[in-house]
This record gives sequence, structure tokens and C-alpha cells, in this order.
Amino acid sequence: MIPEPTEIASTFPATQMIFRDDAYAREAEATALGAAGDFLILDATLFYAASGGQPADHGRIACSSGEVLPITEVRFLDPAKTRIGHMLPPGVAAGLAGQKVRLTLDWERRHRLMRVHTALHLLSVVLPYPVTGGAVNPDDGRLDFDIPEAGLDREAIEAELNRLIATDAAVTDRLITETELDANPGLVKTMSVQPPRGTGTVRLVEIAGIGEKPLDLQPCGGTHVKRTGEIGRMAVTAIEKKGKLNRRVRIAFA
Repeated sequence: MIPEPTEIASTFPATQMIFRDDAYAREAEATALGAAGDFLILDATLFYAASGGQPADHGRIACSSGEVLPITEVRFLDPAKTRIGHMLPPGVAAGLAGQKVRLTLDWERRHRLMRVHTALHLLSVVLPYPVTGGAVNPDDGRLDFDIPEAGLDREAIEAELNRLIATDAAVTDRLITETELDANPGLVKTMSVQPPRGTGTVRLVEIAGIGEKPLDLQPCGGTHVKRTGEIGRMAVTAIEKKGKLNRRVRIAFA
């Protein structure tokens, strides 16, 4: 029986996630460790692996042979989300083991994803209800809320969202232990997506508020801008009724 990519991935060390260390890094060098099926595993990567409603980054990998390989599918290959695979054409990944490669990110697309993702965090501040789903796209995004009453005012939501964006608040991240998260379950806003477990720590993304109390603080593994002012003006494009209590709010660049 041929092992599954997830089984093979467990034999490799954890991937250094450059996108977590520096979301603004556009190029980097890495070493190809080997293949898990058609997924190339590197010792480090610029490319965000699809997770939590945010799609994978796009870009390219330049090999020592001169071949340039496009990257459009990047996945976590283990439940703890510590090992990342980059999809390549059949049979290519295994032949790159041991090579030094150069990674180049599709920065324009990534930056738009960062802006939308951070805007969605602010939307969850404007609408402080449990989040049942969400999606981040390069031009727009959406959150689904479990809201006990209908009658949301689109213009009022848009105005408050843009007011928060205009505060130009700092966006930072830090790690806490899983035990600390268990002691503060209210940090988790998303009912449908729980932070990955198994490494002992969880990443928190914080948007600064006035004084010591943050405007927003929640577990998130995605990429974000450094300050909310970088997002730019957003529009609330639709509010959809998806169920008796569920409302989907869509936003896009204005």
C-alpha cells in the first residue's frame, strides 16, 4: 500500500513558516527536503497554506537547474499544521530533494488577502456575535454570524467598519499556551474553525485599542497588515439571510 502524503509528511521536520515570522517577506531561499506524494516539502516557506478560510498563496519556485515552477496549491499535511506541502506536477517533487531553491511570492495577491483578512477581524468587532463561517478572497470576504435578531443596517455597519480602519491601529501577534487558551475560551470567536492543537502554543492576533484593552484579540494563523490604515476603505456589499439566526455579511474594497 502506498503511504498517504500525510503519513510521509510526519517523517520530515516542521516547516519554518516565514509568512508567520514576516508577512511582508517577498523572496526567500529554502532547501527541498523531499516529497510527500506530489507535494514538495521545504525546510522553510514563504507561502501560506490554505487554512481558516484564507486561500493558499501563489508564487513560484526557481530550482538550481533553472526550472521555474508555479505554485498555486499549498497545504498543511499534518493535523497540528506544522508541515507544509507545495503541489507540483506528478513526479517532479521527488527529484528536487536536496536542492536549494528560491521562492518568490505573488505579493500583490498576498497583500490584498492580508488587507481583507484584517478587515474581517474588524467586522467581528463591529458585529460582536458568534462567527459560524467565513472566507477571505483577494478582492472581498465574508463572515457568517449567529445573530438572534434581524434588521442589520448595512450603511451603519460600513460606516463603523471604516471608522475602525481609519484609527490606523497596530496589528501584532503573540503566542500563548494551549492551557491559557482553555482558561479563556471567549478568545475563540469562530464556532466552525478551532485553532490547531498539538504544538503546545496558539497564535493570537491583536488589534490595538485605547489604553490596555485591545480592540480585537483572537486566535488566528493567517496573514495580516501591520496597521489597520493599510486596509483602505471597505464597502459592505451584501447582507444575506442564510437561516433563521444566520446572517452573512460580505465586504469588498470600496
